[in-house]
Amino acid sequence: MRKEYLIALQTIAYKEFRRFLRIWVQTLLPSIITTTLYFLIFGTLIGSRIGQMKGYDYMDFIVPGLILMAVISNAYSNVVSSFYGSKFQHNIEEMLVAPMPGWVILTGYISGGVLRGLIVGVLVTIVSLFFTDLHIAHPVMMVVVFLLTGVLFSSAGFINAVYAKSFDDISIVPTFVLTPLIYLGGVFYSIDMLPTFWQNVSLLNPVLYMIDVFRYSILGESDIPLKYGFSVIALFIVSLLALSLRLLNKGIGIRD
Repeated sequence: MRKEYLIALQTIAYKEFRRFLRIWVQTLLPSIITTTLYFLIFGTLIGSRIGQMKGYDYMDFIVPGLILMAVISNAYSNVVSSFYGSKFQHNIEEMLVAPMPGWVILTGYISGGVLRGLIVGVLVTIVSLFFTDLHIAHPVMMVVVFLLTGVLFSSAGFINAVYAKSFDDISIVPTFVLTPLIYLGGVFYSIDMLPTFWQNVSLLNPVLYMIDVFRYSILGESDIPLKYGFSVIALFIVSLLALSLRLLNKGIGIRD
């Protein structure tokens, strides 16, 4: 990598890091509070009535899904809000006229989303230790899934920001697409509990594969073969990154 490209990448990534860290009360704290409420309501109150799921205490079973849910929402929201903010303030034009390729700009913004998702994921994991005795079966795989999920949803947030024409547009996808996919992705239940028809429908949900792989990395238990989970993640990452780079290079939604 050319030195000037590396400097530009570091500058964008550092700017993104400073941005969400400066307003940590809005970017980091809400996920901790929300996840704590999930643990109290679903884990402690409801979980005590449910008992075990797939041989694990219900609290232990939902921990991976809650952690990854925080990573998904934060990686997505960081990039969509930051890049749209740059469009709204016309800062992005300065980057586009600068002598650096589109992939440097894209990597810088995605790095910010991944870093925020990773920090929130670690904080939520620490919070979970107050509610359950967490034993991580595959630590390396856990970190890999952290990073891959962050990249995937940072890319998705970038695409949302490119097409957004108002601040209202950046909340449509998280509200009407992302949230239903997460809640129907097996965070609070195993798909083995569903009738055959709904199991097949659930398999169309890409978030299910990510949560399932992440649950395996922590509990060592999964509903879907790992090769399918990683294949879906890789497919979406490649597709979304390619689309993001194409949109950026063509200036779609930016020069319009």
